[in-house]
Amino acid sequence: MNKRTLEEQRIEFSNQKFLATPLAGLIVWTIIGFVGIFFSDFIVVWSIFIGTGSIVYLAMFISKYTGEDFLDKTKPKNEFDKLFFFTVGQALLAYSIAIPFFIIDYSSLPMTVGILTGLMWLPFSWIINHWVGIFHATFRTTIVLALWYLLPEYRFIAIPFAIVLIYIITIGILKNRGNKEESGNKNAPQHNI
Repeated sequence: MNKRTLEEQRIEFSNQKFLATPLAGLIVWTIIGFVGIFFSDFIVVWSIFIGTGSIVYLAMFISKYTGEDFLDKTKPKNEFDKLFFFTVGQALLAYSIAIPFFIIDYSSLPMTVGILTGLMWLPFSWIINHWVGIFHATFRTTIVLALWYLLPEYRFIAIPFAIVLIYIITIGILKNRGNKEESGNKNAPQHNI
């Protein structure tokens, strides 16, 4: 049996599109933002808990249409897929920080969940050896924290839509990253063996 090295698995992992998860996040945070406009804070709180907790499941569904198919059993096992799912688990465990603050001040929820669930982008950046995850996590943390202080009356609206904007930019970067790699592969000299 031919076993792939970790570096080969990392390259294989890095060549994926990575669109399903940010698309799922974009959809969920858009819904949360609109719920914030039209419904009570009580409903918005539940939309944050339910919505952000379901991003991974929505991403699994979307992955079938982006060509990533997270549940494809025929793909060879890749240690970095496992690591990525551990980062998703890490984001879910972050609710243990968000919930106590929520109990003290319910308006902290979009800030804590918005920041803590975005931290999974840092290890993702290391895995794929690209700056997109550092951008996403850093910009998301900064803007969410700033909006939480600057717009206290609009926390349940401004923060979700800011996260949506960050997802749009991130998806653009990821798509551009893929396009550059494809054009780089087309322009690379072909060696006949």
